[in-house]
Amino acid sequence: MNSQPEFLSIGGVRCANRLVLAPMAGLTDSPFRLLCLESGAGLVCCEMVSAQAVKYGNRKTEAMLVLDQREHPVSVQIFGGEPQAVELAARAARDAGADIVDINAGCPVRKILKSGSGAALMRDESVFAAVVSAAVKAVSLPVTVKFRTGLRSGDGLGPRLAAIAQDSGAAAIAVHARPAENMHSGPPDLKALEAVCRVARVPVIGNGGVACAEDARRFLEAGCSGVMIGRAAVGNPLIFGEINAALAGKARRACSQGERVALFLRLFDMNAKRYGAETGFSRLKKAAGYWLKGFAGASGLRADFAQAKDPAAARNALSAALGQLH
Repeated sequence: MNSQPEFLSIGGVRCANRLVLAPMAGLTDSPFRLLCLESGAGLVCCEMVSAQAVKYGNRKTEAMLVLDQREHPVSVQIFGGEPQAVELAARAARDAGADIVDINAGCPVRKILKSGSGAALMRDESVFAAVVSAAVKAVSLPVTVKFRTGLRSGDGLGPRLAAIAQDSGAAAIAVHARPAENMHSGPPDLKALEAVCRVARVPVIGNGGVACAEDARRFLEAGCSGVMIGRAAVGNPLIFGEINAALAGKARRACSQGERVALFLRLFDMNAKRYGAETGFSRLKKAAGYWLKGFAGASGLRADFAQAKDPAAARNALSAALGQLH
């Protein structure tokens, strides 16, 4: 077992434990991040913010940078392939109250790649270094970089990018243990991740398919200082507390379906407060499939929620289901 401390330290930011909420577009907004922190996450990451959008003063992007005073420590992830724009975005994240600025150098989505961002940075070491350096020079906050073990399976790119990132001033790196070509499919390549950990002089946060304590242990044993959890947390923020307890050798029962629906109902109300009832309801439709599953009547409840004519009807459907589950 990895003998590193039970907490994660990134630059001057000390996290309560080694579990991190991954940045996920359209999912890891402020209300959800708050739930994850309450449930045991040591650090939470915002959904990625476009550096170009910040540069041109996009209002929707500026709204994404509005942080709740209670959601700390929090990392703001930015994506972009133009160093000057990344510099501006890093400063905007700092001014918004971020504890950490993260550079997305691993997203394999075609739209992001076409902009010269995300995993496209992995193709050009000079641009990769320039983007990281621009963020580091722009702010005094710790800057981290998230990338993949490679572009293609077996290309051995991960260790090289780790060296460039840390030489450019990154305080930590987050590594998705799959090549970009695999998107989110297939098992994580822990050997490739271990190769990155061997050369890294800064903390490595491992990511990719972590869904239980045993998965987290494997990442820590590969040499990671922290473990990043993504899709497994959507629909069950309590997974952070469950994994923390298991890693500490403590027994803790799994979250019940009733508890999950109760949390989703709470998230519904938090969204309404943050965005207004209509927008808050609309934003949750993407996440509903993660939350409302695995129990009798779940498919019907998902349909009722998605087809509800207004937020009140959607909330009533959740309340009724919660009553039945309890």
